[in-house]
Amino acid sequence: MIGFAWTSARTISEAAVAATATVAGAMTASPEAMGRDDLSVVKAGGIDLVDLMKENLLAPTRVVSLTGIPGLDRISEAAAGSLRIGAMVTLASLADHPQVRRRYAALADAARGAASPQIRNVATLGGNLLQRPRCWYLRAQQYRCLRKGGGHCYAIAGENQYHAIFDNGVCAIVHPSTAATALVALGATVELASGDGAARRVLLEDFFVAPDRDLQRENDLQPQEILTAIELPAPPTKARMAYRQQGERDSFDWPLADVAVVLELAPGGQCQHATVILGAAAPVPHRAKAAEAALAGRHIDESTAREAGRAAMDGATPLAHNAYKLPLFETLVRRTILQAAA
Repeated sequence: MIGFAWTSARTISEAAVAATATVAGAMTASPEAMGRDDLSVVKAGGIDLVDLMKENLLAPTRVVSLTGIPGLDRISEAAAGSLRIGAMVTLASLADHPQVRRRYAALADAARGAASPQIRNVATLGGNLLQRPRCWYLRAQQYRCLRKGGGHCYAIAGENQYHAIFDNGVCAIVHPSTAATALVALGATVELASGDGAARRVLLEDFFVAPDRDLQRENDLQPQEILTAIELPAPPTKARMAYRQQGERDSFDWPLADVAVVLELAPGGQCQHATVILGAAAPVPHRAKAAEAALAGRHIDESTAREAGRAAMDGATPLAHNAYKLPLFETLVRRTILQAAA
Protein backbone atom coordinates (compact mmCIF):
# COMPACT_ATOMS: atom_id res chain seq x y z
CA MET A 1 0.00 0.00 0.00
CA ILE A 2 1.34 3.41 -1.00
CA GLY A 3 1.37 6.17 1.64
CA PHE A 4 -1.42 8.73 1.71
CA ALA A 5 -2.59 11.78 3.65
CA TRP A 6 -5.63 11.70 5.91
CA THR A 7 -8.41 14.24 6.37
CA SER A 8 -11.22 13.95 8.94
CA ALA A 9 -14.03 16.05 7.51
CA ARG A 10 -16.25 17.88 9.99
CA THR A 11 -19.07 18.82 7.60
CA ILE A 12 -20.63 17.39 4.48
CA SER A 13 -19.52 20.42 2.47
CA GLU A 14 -15.93 20.04 3.66
CA ALA A 15 -15.90 16.36 2.68
CA ALA A 16 -17.42 17.02 -0.73
CA VAL A 17 -14.94 19.79 -1.57
CA ALA A 18 -12.05 17.53 -0.55
CA ALA A 19 -13.24 14.51 -2.56
CA THR A 20 -11.62 15.19 -5.93
CA ALA A 21 -12.43 11.76 -7.37
CA THR A 22 -14.79 8.84 -6.99
CA VAL A 23 -13.21 5.46 -6.29
CA ALA A 24 -14.05 4.29 -9.82
CA GLY A 25 -12.48 7.41 -11.30
CA ALA A 26 -9.39 7.10 -9.13
CA MET A 27 -8.85 3.50 -10.29
CA THR A 28 -8.57 4.56 -13.94
CA ALA A 29 -6.66 7.86 -13.70
CA SER A 30 -3.52 9.03 -11.98
CA PRO A 31 -3.34 12.47 -10.31
CA GLU A 32 -1.20 13.69 -13.25
CA ALA A 33 -3.77 12.52 -15.78
CA MET A 34 -6.48 14.41 -13.92
CA GLY A 35 -4.41 17.56 -13.89
CA ARG A 36 -4.03 17.78 -10.12
CA ASP A 37 -1.59 16.72 -7.44
CA ASP A 38 -4.26 15.69 -4.95
CA LEU A 39 -6.29 12.58 -5.79
CA SER A 40 -8.66 12.34 -2.83
CA VAL A 41 -11.34 9.73 -2.21
CA VAL A 42 -13.95 9.37 0.52
CA LYS A 43 -13.92 6.70 3.23
CA ALA A 44 -17.06 5.58 5.05
CA GLY A 45 -16.58 2.24 6.84
CA GLY A 46 -13.54 1.58 4.67
CA ILE A 47 -14.16 -2.13 4.05
CA ASP A 48 -13.96 -1.98 0.25
CA LEU A 49 -11.60 1.00 0.09
CA VAL A 50 -8.91 -0.66 2.18
CA ASP A 51 -9.17 -3.88 0.14
CA LEU A 52 -8.59 -1.96 -3.09
CA MET A 53 -5.66 -0.06 -1.63
CA LYS A 54 -4.03 -3.20 -0.20
CA GLU A 55 -4.27 -4.87 -3.62
CA ASN A 56 -2.63 -1.82 -5.26
CA LEU A 57 -5.71 -1.22 -7.37
CA LEU A 58 -6.24 2.21 -5.87
CA ALA A 59 -3.58 4.69 -4.78
CA PRO A 60 -5.15 7.97 -3.63
CA THR A 61 -2.91 10.71 -2.32
CA ARG A 62 -5.53 11.56 0.32
CA VAL A 63 -8.35 9.74 2.11
CA VAL A 64 -11.25 11.84 3.42
CA SER A 65 -13.03 10.23 6.38
CA LEU A 66 -16.76 10.81 6.95
CA THR A 67 -16.85 9.34 10.45
CA GLY A 68 -16.64 12.74 12.19
CA ILE A 69 -19.62 14.32 10.41
CA PRO A 70 -22.61 14.47 12.76
CA GLY A 71 -25.98 13.13 11.67
CA LEU A 72 -24.88 10.73 8.94
CA ASP A 73 -25.31 7.72 11.22
CA ARG A 74 -28.95 8.36 12.13
CA ILE A 75 -32.24 6.74 11.13
CA SER A 76 -35.23 9.06 11.43
CA GLU A 77 -38.77 9.49 10.21
CA ALA A 78 -39.22 12.06 7.45
CA ALA A 79 -42.15 13.64 5.66
CA ALA A 80 -45.26 11.63 4.72
CA GLY A 81 -44.20 8.65 6.79
CA SER A 82 -40.98 8.02 4.88
CA LEU A 83 -37.81 6.83 6.59
CA ARG A 84 -34.46 8.58 6.21
CA ILE A 85 -31.37 6.45 6.67
CA GLY A 86 -28.01 8.22 6.95
CA ALA A 87 -25.29 6.91 4.67
CA MET A 88 -23.05 6.13 7.67
CA VAL A 89 -25.59 3.85 9.37
CA THR A 90 -23.92 0.45 9.75
CA LEU A 91 -25.49 -2.68 8.33
CA ALA A 92 -25.75 -4.09 11.85
CA SER A 93 -27.68 -1.02 13.06
CA LEU A 94 -29.92 -1.17 10.01
CA ALA A 95 -30.73 -4.85 10.54
CA ASP A 96 -31.62 -4.32 14.20
CA HIS A 97 -33.51 -1.03 13.98
CA PRO A 98 -37.12 -1.49 15.19
CA GLN A 99 -38.67 0.74 12.50
CA VAL A 100 -36.78 -1.00 9.72
CA ARG A 101 -37.68 -4.45 11.01
CA ARG A 102 -41.35 -3.55 11.41
CA ARG A 103 -41.96 -1.57 8.22
CA TYR A 104 -39.22 -2.73 5.83
CA ALA A 105 -38.56 -6.34 6.77
CA ALA A 106 -37.00 -7.14 3.39
CA LEU A 107 -34.30 -4.52 3.96
CA ALA A 108 -33.61 -5.71 7.51
CA ASP A 109 -33.18 -9.27 6.24
CA ALA A 110 -30.90 -8.14 3.41
CA ALA A 111 -28.69 -6.20 5.82
CA ARG A 112 -28.63 -9.10 8.27
CA GLY A 113 -27.52 -11.47 5.51
CA ALA A 114 -24.61 -9.33 4.33
CA ALA A 115 -21.06 -10.38 5.16
CA SER A 116 -20.06 -11.44 8.69
CA PRO A 117 -21.12 -9.91 12.04
CA GLN A 118 -17.73 -8.26 12.40
CA ILE A 119 -18.01 -6.57 9.00
CA ARG A 120 -21.66 -5.58 9.52
CA ASN A 121 -20.64 -3.67 12.65
CA VAL A 122 -18.27 -1.50 10.57
CA ALA A 123 -19.63 -1.49 7.01
CA THR A 124 -22.06 1.35 6.23
CA LEU A 125 -25.12 1.38 4.03
CA GLY A 126 -23.62 4.10 1.82
CA GLY A 127 -20.41 2.15 1.39
CA ASN A 128 -22.34 -1.03 0.67
CA LEU A 129 -24.22 0.66 -2.17
CA LEU A 130 -21.07 2.25 -3.62
CA GLN A 131 -18.69 -0.71 -3.34
CA ARG A 132 -17.02 -1.88 -6.51
CA PRO A 133 -17.91 -5.25 -8.08
CA ARG A 134 -16.35 -8.41 -6.70
CA CYS A 135 -15.35 -9.75 -10.13
CA TRP A 136 -11.99 -11.44 -9.67
CA TYR A 137 -10.67 -9.98 -12.93
CA LEU A 138 -11.44 -6.46 -11.72
CA ARG A 139 -9.85 -7.29 -8.36
CA ALA A 140 -6.68 -8.81 -9.85
CA GLN A 141 -3.92 -6.29 -10.58
CA GLN A 142 -2.59 -8.24 -13.57
CA TYR A 143 -5.86 -7.94 -15.55
CA ARG A 144 -6.59 -4.56 -17.10
CA CYS A 145 -10.26 -5.14 -17.80
CA LEU A 146 -12.85 -2.74 -19.20
CA ARG A 147 -13.64 -1.31 -15.77
CA LYS A 148 -9.99 -0.42 -15.23
CA GLY A 149 -9.66 1.31 -18.58
CA GLY A 150 -8.66 -1.75 -20.60
CA GLY A 151 -10.29 -3.13 -23.71
CA HIS A 152 -11.54 -6.56 -22.71
CA CYS A 153 -13.96 -8.29 -20.32
CA TYR A 154 -12.09 -11.43 -19.31
CA ALA A 155 -15.10 -12.93 -17.56
CA ILE A 156 -17.22 -13.40 -20.68
CA ALA A 157 -14.99 -16.18 -22.01
CA GLY A 158 -13.20 -16.94 -18.75
CA GLU A 159 -14.14 -18.07 -15.25
CA ASN A 160 -17.66 -16.73 -15.00
CA GLN A 161 -19.54 -19.01 -12.61
CA TYR A 162 -20.47 -16.12 -10.31
CA HIS A 163 -21.16 -13.58 -13.03
CA ALA A 164 -24.21 -12.05 -14.70
CA ILE A 165 -26.95 -13.94 -16.56
CA PHE A 166 -28.63 -10.73 -17.78
CA ASP A 167 -27.16 -7.77 -19.72
CA ASN A 168 -23.77 -9.49 -19.85
CA GLY A 169 -22.86 -8.95 -23.50
CA VAL A 170 -20.19 -6.33 -22.83
CA CYS A 171 -19.30 -6.65 -19.14
CA ALA A 172 -20.40 -9.59 -17.00
CA ILE A 173 -20.12 -8.15 -13.47
CA VAL A 174 -22.94 -8.52 -10.96
CA HIS A 175 -23.80 -5.72 -8.57
CA PRO A 176 -22.27 -6.62 -5.19
CA SER A 177 -24.77 -4.99 -2.81
CA THR A 178 -27.44 -7.17 -1.20
CA ALA A 179 -28.99 -4.09 0.41
CA ALA A 180 -29.46 -2.60 -3.05
CA THR A 181 -31.74 -5.48 -4.08
CA ALA A 182 -34.17 -4.72 -1.27
CA LEU A 183 -33.84 -0.94 -1.54
CA VAL A 184 -34.68 -0.91 -5.25
CA ALA A 185 -37.72 -3.10 -4.56
CA LEU A 186 -38.82 -0.61 -1.89
CA GLY A 187 -38.51 2.41 -4.20
CA ALA A 188 -35.62 4.04 -2.35
CA THR A 189 -34.18 7.43 -3.26
CA VAL A 190 -30.59 8.54 -2.65
CA GLU A 191 -29.61 12.03 -1.53
CA LEU A 192 -26.36 13.45 -2.90
CA ALA A 193 -24.68 16.64 -1.67
CA SER A 194 -21.96 18.70 -3.36
CA GLY A 195 -19.40 21.09 -1.93
CA ASP A 196 -21.33 24.23 -2.89
CA GLY A 197 -24.29 23.17 -0.77
CA ALA A 198 -26.41 21.93 -3.66
CA ALA A 199 -28.23 18.62 -3.26
CA ARG A 200 -29.90 16.28 -5.67
CA ARG A 201 -32.20 13.32 -5.17
CA VAL A 202 -32.18 10.34 -7.50
CA LEU A 203 -34.29 7.20 -7.52
CA LEU A 204 -31.87 4.44 -6.54
CA GLU A 205 -32.86 2.32 -9.53
CA ASP A 206 -31.81 5.20 -11.80
CA PHE A 207 -28.68 5.97 -9.78
CA PHE A 208 -27.04 2.70 -10.80
CA VAL A 209 -25.25 2.76 -14.15
CA ALA A 210 -25.37 -0.22 -16.53
CA PRO A 211 -22.45 -1.08 -18.85
CA ASP A 212 -24.30 0.23 -21.90
CA ARG A 213 -24.15 3.69 -20.29
CA ASP A 214 -20.63 3.58 -18.85
CA LEU A 215 -18.14 0.73 -18.61
CA GLN A 216 -16.00 2.18 -15.84
CA ARG A 217 -18.49 3.06 -13.11
CA GLU A 218 -21.48 1.43 -11.44
CA ASN A 219 -23.32 4.54 -10.23
CA ASP A 220 -23.86 8.20 -10.98
CA LEU A 221 -21.85 9.61 -8.05
CA GLN A 222 -19.75 12.56 -9.23
CA PRO A 223 -16.41 13.94 -8.00
CA GLN A 224 -16.86 16.38 -5.10
CA GLU A 225 -20.20 14.80 -4.26
CA ILE A 226 -21.17 12.79 -1.17
CA LEU A 227 -23.94 10.26 -0.75
CA THR A 228 -25.56 11.51 2.45
CA ALA A 229 -28.78 9.54 2.91
CA ILE A 230 -31.19 6.97 1.55
CA GLU A 231 -34.91 7.68 1.87
CA LEU A 232 -37.60 5.01 1.82
CA PRO A 233 -41.19 5.96 1.01
CA ALA A 234 -43.86 4.78 3.41
CA PRO A 235 -44.88 1.28 2.32
CA PRO A 236 -48.48 0.91 1.11
CA THR A 237 -50.87 -0.27 3.82
CA LYS A 238 -51.46 -3.58 2.05
CA ALA A 239 -47.81 -4.19 1.17
CA ARG A 240 -46.16 -7.49 2.03
CA MET A 241 -42.51 -8.13 1.38
CA ALA A 242 -39.73 -10.68 1.64
CA TYR A 243 -36.05 -11.06 0.85
CA ARG A 244 -34.12 -14.30 0.35
CA GLN A 245 -30.61 -15.14 -0.75
CA GLN A 246 -28.68 -18.29 -1.57
CA GLY A 247 -24.92 -18.72 -1.34
CA GLU A 248 -22.52 -21.61 -1.57
CA ARG A 249 -22.12 -21.52 2.21
CA ASP A 250 -24.35 -20.50 5.09
CA SER A 251 -21.51 -18.49 6.62
CA PHE A 252 -20.05 -15.21 5.31
CA ASP A 253 -20.30 -15.25 1.53
CA TRP A 254 -21.57 -13.16 -1.35
CA PRO A 255 -24.83 -14.65 -2.62
CA LEU A 256 -25.06 -16.62 -5.82
CA ALA A 257 -28.57 -15.22 -6.11
CA ASP A 258 -30.80 -12.95 -4.04
CA VAL A 259 -34.37 -11.78 -4.53
CA ALA A 260 -36.56 -9.05 -3.04
CA VAL A 261 -40.33 -9.11 -3.55
CA VAL A 262 -42.94 -6.50 -2.58
CA LEU A 263 -46.61 -7.36 -3.10
CA GLU A 264 -49.75 -5.27 -2.71
CA LEU A 265 -52.68 -7.64 -2.18
CA ALA A 266 -56.40 -6.92 -2.39
CA PRO A 267 -58.67 -8.16 0.43
CA GLY A 268 -59.51 -11.25 -1.64
CA GLY A 269 -55.85 -12.11 -2.03
CA GLN A 270 -55.40 -10.96 -5.62
CA CYS A 271 -52.14 -9.18 -6.40
CA GLN A 272 -52.76 -5.53 -7.23
CA HIS A 273 -49.09 -4.72 -7.78
CA ALA A 274 -45.84 -6.69 -7.64
CA THR A 275 -42.18 -5.76 -7.56
CA VAL A 276 -39.58 -8.46 -8.15
CA ILE A 277 -35.89 -7.50 -8.05
CA LEU A 278 -33.01 -9.90 -8.62
CA GLY A 279 -29.52 -9.38 -7.17
CA ALA A 280 -26.32 -11.13 -8.29
CA ALA A 281 -28.00 -11.49 -11.69
CA ALA A 282 -26.88 -8.44 -13.68
CA PRO A 283 -24.50 -5.46 -13.52
CA VAL A 284 -27.24 -3.53 -11.68
CA PRO A 285 -30.17 -4.82 -9.59
CA HIS A 286 -32.41 -6.48 -12.17
CA ARG A 287 -36.15 -5.84 -12.35
CA ALA A 288 -37.92 -9.04 -13.44
CA LYS A 289 -40.72 -7.33 -15.39
CA ALA A 290 -42.12 -10.56 -16.81
CA ALA A 291 -42.41 -12.01 -13.30
CA GLU A 292 -44.17 -8.86 -12.09
CA ALA A 293 -46.62 -9.13 -15.01
CA ALA A 294 -47.25 -12.81 -14.26
CA LEU A 295 -48.41 -11.89 -10.75
CA ALA A 296 -50.57 -8.86 -11.59
CA GLY A 297 -54.26 -9.49 -10.96
CA ARG A 298 -53.64 -13.08 -9.89
CA HIS A 299 -54.23 -14.92 -6.65
CA ILE A 300 -50.84 -15.82 -5.18
CA ASP A 301 -50.47 -19.56 -4.79
CA GLU A 302 -47.86 -22.22 -5.55
CA SER A 303 -48.80 -22.38 -9.24
CA THR A 304 -48.74 -18.61 -9.77
CA ALA A 305 -45.45 -18.25 -7.93
CA ARG A 306 -43.90 -21.04 -9.98
CA GLU A 307 -45.05 -19.38 -13.20
CA ALA A 308 -43.54 -16.07 -12.04
CA GLY A 309 -40.26 -17.83 -11.22
CA ARG A 310 -40.03 -19.15 -14.77
CA ALA A 311 -41.00 -15.75 -16.19
CA ALA A 312 -38.24 -14.08 -14.14
CA MET A 313 -35.71 -15.82 -16.38
CA ASP A 314 -37.09 -14.33 -19.60
CA GLY A 315 -34.23 -12.79 -21.56
CA ALA A 316 -31.47 -14.48 -19.58
CA THR A 317 -28.22 -15.15 -21.45
CA PRO A 318 -26.16 -17.44 -19.20
CA LEU A 319 -22.46 -17.81 -19.84
CA ALA A 320 -20.45 -21.03 -20.10
CA HIS A 321 -20.21 -21.67 -16.35
CA ASN A 322 -23.25 -20.00 -14.75
CA ALA A 323 -26.34 -21.59 -16.32
CA TYR A 324 -27.02 -23.18 -12.91
CA LYS A 325 -28.26 -19.74 -11.86
CA LEU A 326 -31.43 -20.12 -13.95
CA PRO A 327 -33.07 -22.90 -11.87
CA LEU A 328 -31.59 -21.35 -8.73
CA PHE A 329 -33.29 -18.01 -9.43
CA GLU A 330 -36.54 -19.72 -10.48
CA THR A 331 -36.70 -21.48 -7.13
CA LEU A 332 -35.66 -18.44 -5.13
CA VAL A 333 -38.21 -16.18 -6.84
CA ARG A 334 -40.98 -18.71 -6.20
CA ARG A 335 -40.07 -19.10 -2.53
CA THR A 336 -39.72 -15.36 -1.96
CA ILE A 337 -43.12 -14.65 -3.53
CA LEU A 338 -44.79 -17.28 -1.35
CA GLN A 339 -42.99 -15.98 1.73
CA ALA A 340 -44.13 -12.42 1.02
CA ALA A 341 -47.73 -13.52 0.42
CA ALA A 342 -47.93 -15.82 3.46
